[in-house]
Amino acid sequence: MDAQTSKALILRAWNEFAAQDPDRIAAVFAADAEWLAPPGNATARALGGTHHLIGRDRIVRFLTIEFPAVFVADRKVDFRSVVADGCTVVVEERMRATLMNGRHYDNDYCFIFELSGGVIHRVREYMDTRRAAEMFDDQHG
Repeated sequence: MDAQTSKALILRAWNEFAAQDPDRIAAVFAADAEWLAPPGNATARALGGTHHLIGRDRIVRFLTIEFPAVFVADRKVDFRSVVADGCTVVVEERMRATLMNGRHYDNDYCFIFELSGGVIHRVREYMDTRRAAEMFDDQHG
């Protein structure tokens, strides 16, 4: 897969994530896909879950049910850069939303997507975990 095709697939995937249609999201992931985020990140803690999602169905559940339960309104993503090299795509973005506790969320992210067979095989997610924890914590700000 060339870089331009890889980049187009990831940009399409972000549109599917935003649509929150389980079938459309499932179509962009491999059956054995993995999503890895920093251990102990605020979203995983808020959901009582894990930082390592395994399998397309588990990832679809996170994106369509769990994510919107934490980031309840005003979700907005601004892409800073999307860079592709073969089957790897790096996305740098800023995400803002209203959290389930009513607080404003604003954090920077970097995602590394690994593609295989024209679908997402692995996602590695990085963010400022301390900043996120402070926004989730009702005792701050």
